[in-house]
Amino acid sequence: MDYKAMLALALPLGLGITAVGSAIGLGRAVSSAMEAIGRQPEASGKIMFNMVIGCVFVETITIYALVFSFIMAGKL
Repeated sequence: MDYKAMLALALPLGLGITAVGSAIGLGRAVSSAMEAIGRQPEASGKIMFNMVIGCVFVETITIYALVFSFIMAGKL
């Protein structure tokens, strides 16, 4: 098996694993934020702001993996 075949198998697999991890992380972050807002509704603004910042960082990892996948797919 040459490196191109291995790359063709690894790129979608890696991107899928990254997407699943990102989805799990986002789900946990949003769930925790909603619980925190339920416990302290007066702090909802701060909690929502921090949740959005966290979600942006999690999504950034997925976008980096997608861009890396496109770049490496160009080498096939």
